[in-house]
Amino acid sequence: MAVTWDASDFRTGVQGALDAALDEHAERLAPLGPDARRLLDQARRTVAGGKRLRAAFCWWGHQAVSPAAGADDEAALLRACASLELLHASALVHDDLMDGSDTRRGQPATHRRFEGEHRGDRWRGDPRQYGAAAAILLGDLLLSWSDELLRRCGLPMARVAPALDVLDHCRSEVIAGQFLDVSVQARGAADVDAAMTVLRYKSAKYSIERPLHIGAALAGADDATMRALSGFGLPLGEAFQLRDDLLGVFGDPEVTGKPAGDDLLEGKRTVLVALALDGAPSDEAALLDSSLGQPLDDQQVDRLREIIAGSGAREQVEAVIGELTDRALSALDHAALEAPAVSVLRDLAIQATQRTL
Repeated sequence: MAVTWDASDFRTGVQGALDAALDEHAERLAPLGPDARRLLDQARRTVAGGKRLRAAFCWWGHQAVSPAAGADDEAALLRACASLELLHASALVHDDLMDGSDTRRGQPATHRRFEGEHRGDRWRGDPRQYGAAAAILLGDLLLSWSDELLRRCGLPMARVAPALDVLDHCRSEVIAGQFLDVSVQARGAADVDAAMTVLRYKSAKYSIERPLHIGAALAGADDATMRALSGFGLPLGEAFQLRDDLLGVFGDPEVTGKPAGDDLLEGKRTVLVALALDGAPSDEAALLDSSLGQPLDDQQVDRLREIIAGSGAREQVEAVIGELTDRALSALDHAALEAPAVSVLRDLAIQATQRTL
């Protein structure tokens, strides 16, 4: 596995590590009864499936420094990689609540699922508040379990401790980046620089750069190697999130599992939107600005898409994705890393930036 890359087999292994971790937590929480079981069931739904890019970049960050030796080492490393998928799941649960999203991967978002159960069972109190409470608590649990799975992955603590330091930075960046995003939406205005800052800290770093760092830290990487991985991972993470921004407006709902123009419905002031507001004629920019975060029918969504495309913002973002990807690949080519890992990391870079989901 250190040389031959079977992405499907890797995803299966990550899912197995996640399932085993949740089985252990289910056994611990069994004395709490059926309500705890409902929370665990939702945790299982939340971590099921997905591209596993964060886990993959963690794995290949390690392989880029020192390929794993022995089945026990590989199993432990796989658990460490899976810990990042718990971090990701936590962020998604909280993000869906803050954005008021109804769905995630074609299924009810966590807060909506528990809200629906409350309403269906005719319980007391506000169903929306119950759903929000459940989402906050599940997101917190997943965040805690991420730390625990990395700490107890099975590798020696001398190797795990530096990776835990990276995870600490990663969690701080994600949470502070999320607050920046919430604040930008609340102000109802964001220039391109502010939108890029949100993008970098809310998503780009934790999606690719920090997973690479955690994997490399587990392999004992020095500071120079960490900087080399940043030269690849940070611009690639930015390109990855810019692609996500495009999909949030122009993606196919049948593929993304989200409503058409979901970012417009949620009022997200992304780099794409900031560029469109700068480039569109004043009347169209005013319509786009006033429509963000409002209930929109399909015809209205299509009109806003036309404004964004007509402003040149879509082409600008595509160009920036290309430039950032080229910068990342150039940094990778000049880094002193293990050759098999470099080859796979190039493939992962293309997958991350040219995806339709």
